[in-house]
Amino acid sequence: MESREEGFSEHDRSMSFISRKTSVYAPIHLEEHEHSKPSTMEEIHQKAKEICTCTPKTILKCLLKLCPLLKWGPRYKFKEYLLGDIVSGLIIGMITIPQTIAYSLLANQDPIYGLYTNFFCFLIYIAFATSRHNCVGADGVLCLMIGEVVSKQLTAAGYSTGVSPGAGSLTNSSLLVNDTVFCDKSCYAITVATSLTFLVGVYQITFWIFKLDFISVYLSEPLLSGFVTGSSLTILTSQVKYLFGLSLPSRNGAGALVLTWIDIFTYIEKTNICDLITSIVAMVIIIPVKEINDWFKNKIKVPIPVEFVVLIVATLVSHYFNFKVTYKSSICGTIPTGFLSPRPPDVSLIPSLAADAFPIAVISFALTISLAEIFGTKHGYPVRASQEMLAVGICNFVISFLHSFTSCAAIAKTILRDSTGAKTQASGAISSLVLLLVLLVIAPLFYSLPICILGVIIITNLRGALRKFSEIPNMWHLSKIDTVIWWVSMLSSFLITVQIGLLVAVCFSILCVVFRTQRPRVTLLAKVGGTEIYEDQSTYKELSDIPNVNIFRFETSLYYANKSYFKSMLHKKTKVNPVLVAALHRKSTRIAQEAASGSTDFGFLSRFNFARRSRTSQNPTLHPTPNIAMHSLIIDCGAMQFIDTVGLSMLKETHHDYEEIGVHVLLANCNPDVRCSLREGGYLAQCRTGHGPHQLVFHSIHDAVLYAETMYKEKQRETQLISTASSSNTSLFNTEDSGVLTKL
Repeated sequence: MESREEGFSEHDRSMSFISRKTSVYAPIHLEEHEHSKPSTMEEIHQKAKEICTCTPKTILKCLLKLCPLLKWGPRYKFKEYLLGDIVSGLIIGMITIPQTIAYSLLANQDPIYGLYTNFFCFLIYIAFATSRHNCVGADGVLCLMIGEVVSKQLTAAGYSTGVSPGAGSLTNSSLLVNDTVFCDKSCYAITVATSLTFLVGVYQITFWIFKLDFISVYLSEPLLSGFVTGSSLTILTSQVKYLFGLSLPSRNGAGALVLTWIDIFTYIEKTNICDLITSIVAMVIIIPVKEINDWFKNKIKVPIPVEFVVLIVATLVSHYFNFKVTYKSSICGTIPTGFLSPRPPDVSLIPSLAADAFPIAVISFALTISLAEIFGTKHGYPVRASQEMLAVGICNFVISFLHSFTSCAAIAKTILRDSTGAKTQASGAISSLVLLLVLLVIAPLFYSLPICILGVIIITNLRGALRKFSEIPNMWHLSKIDTVIWWVSMLSSFLITVQIGLLVAVCFSILCVVFRTQRPRVTLLAKVGGTEIYEDQSTYKELSDIPNVNIFRFETSLYYANKSYFKSMLHKKTKVNPVLVAALHRKSTRIAQEAASGSTDFGFLSRFNFARRSRTSQNPTLHPTPNIAMHSLIIDCGAMQFIDTVGLSMLKETHHDYEEIGVHVLLANCNPDVRCSLREGGYLAQCRTGHGPHQLVFHSIHDAVLYAETMYKEKQRETQLISTASSSNTSLFNTEDSGVLTKL
C-alpha cells in the first residue's frame, strides 16, 4: 500500500480500485489536463482587442447580429411566406384595434396612445427580433401595471382619479397653480407613462449590455402563470364597473381590489341599464364565437374577427340611437388623427418612477423571451434570448419619445399570429399598415363607441388565464411545491398590488429553492444483485446490503445552509453517532484502567475498588462498551455540484469523528470541481495523515465498496496473524515456566 500512497501523493490524482480475475487490486490513475488560466489583465486585454478590432468583416458581423432583419430580409421567400404573412397581418391588425383601445383604459391613457404604441412597436421590433412569431405591443398585464403607476402619480400630483369611467374622462380636468393652467390630466398621464417606458427601455438595454438575461430564470413557469392569473383577476375587477356603467372612487394599494368589490355592491343600484344590456349582448355574441374559433382552429385557417365586428356594430348602434344623450351611456369620445411631434420624457419624474420601472422591465422581457423560445422550439428555428431582450428594450426606449407606453410580446396575439399562418415578422409590417389607416382616417369614427364594449373585450380575453384554475389538480399531483408557488403568486398579485405581489412571489420561489437544498432527500443505498448498480433501499425491493458497509447519498450540494442537516441525517441513517460512541469508548477505557490500577492499592481504597469492580462485573450495562456493526462509510457525492468551505469543514469533521471510532470514510462519484475543492481545501492531505488506512476518493460506488471490503479483509488477516503469534508466544512462555517449576 505504500507504493499506492506514493503514487497518489506524487501525481495528486483521484484513485479507485478495480477487481481483477486474480483478486489483485490495482489503482486507476487519471491524470488531469493542465489548464493554463490567463490572468485578469490578459482577459481584459483579449476582450478589448476583440471589441475594438474594426474591420469590414467584423462591422458586417456586428450589424447582422444586432439587426437580424439585414440577414433574413434579403433571403425572404415571397412565394412561400408572403400569403401567410399578409393574411396573418390583416387579422392581427383588425384584432389589435379593439384590444388596443380597451387596454388603454387599463393604462389610464387615451385610446390614441395605445394605437401609437402598437404601430411603432410593430415596425421597430421587426428589425431587431430573432423570433418570427412574437407580436409585440400593448399587453393586458403590463397595461395594468402601468395603470397602477400612473394612477399613483396622478394622485400625488393632485389630479382627481375618482371620475366617471371612460378614456375620454382623462381630458376633463387640469391642474391650476397660481391661476396658471398646466398640463391637463390626459397630458400628465401620458407624460408619466412615457417616462416610465423610457426607464424600462434603459433597464432592458442595460440588462443586455451586462448579459443579465438570466434574471428571467427566477420567474419560473408556475410563478409567471400564477402572476398572470392573479393579474387577470385584477383586470377583471377593474373592468366590472364599466359593464355596469358605475362611477366608483379610485382605490390604490394593498387590498384595493377587495374595496373595489365592496364599492361595486354599494353602488350597484346606480347601474346604467343601457350599459348593462349592451355588455350582456356583447358577451353573448363574443364568448361563443371565440369558443368556436378555439374548437375549430385546425379547420378554420382564418378565425372570425368577432371583436372587430362587435366594435363596429356597437359604435353604429350607439351613434344612431344616441346612447350618450338618451341613456347617459359612457362613450369613447374624440380620438384624434395623425401623429404628434416627438417629445423627450420628463426627467424630473425619473427618481419617483425608478423603483416601479424595474419589475415592469423584468416582466416585459421575461414574457417576450418565454414566448420567443416557445414558438422557436415549436417551429424549429433558433432564438437568442439576449437579442430578444435588446429588441424589446430598443422598442421601449424609442417609443418613449413617441407618446407611447411600455410594450412586450402579447400572449393572445402571438398565439393568433402563429395560428393564422404567419411565417416571419413581415406580418407585423402588414398589421402596422392597418393601424396606420386607423390613425390617419378611421379613428374619429369610434367617437360613439360605448366604454362597456371595451370592458367586455378585455374580460373575454382573460378566458385563457382564468382557465388555469382547472389545471390546479393536475399540477398538485405533479409537484406540490410548484402548486404552492402558483397560489402564492396568484394571491399576492391579486390581493396586494401587482408589483409587490410579483416581489413576494419571487422571494417565496427562491425560498422554496433554498428549502429544497437545505433539506434534500437522503438515503442509504444497497446493491442490485449480480450487478455493480446501487439504489435506494427505501424505494426498491430485492436489494442486497453490503455487510458492515453503509452507503450514504446526499442529493444536493453540501454548503453552509444544510451542513447541520447533513450531519444529523448521517447519524440517523447510519444509526451511529461517532461523537457519542467515542465518548463511551473513552469512558469504558478509563474505567478499565482504573479497575486495573486498583489491584495495587492498599487499605480502604483497595476494598473500594474491589467493590466497584464487583458491581461492574455483576452489571456490565452500567458502563457498556459500544459495538459498531460498520467498518466503512461511503458517501455518494454524485448529486453534489459544489462544496463550499463550511461543507468541506463538515466533511473533515465527519472523517475525523468516524475515524476515531475505527470507521473509514470513503467518498465516491465526486465531480472534478468537488475533487478540486477537496484537494485545495486540504481534505486529501488530512486523509493521508489521519489515523488508520488511507481514505481515498473513488470514481464509483462499486470501486469504493471493493476497496473497503479488501481493506477489512486485510485488517482481519493481520489481526488474526497477530493473535496467532501472541498465542504461540504465550504457550511457549507457559511451557518454559512449567519446566522451570518442575525442576524447582
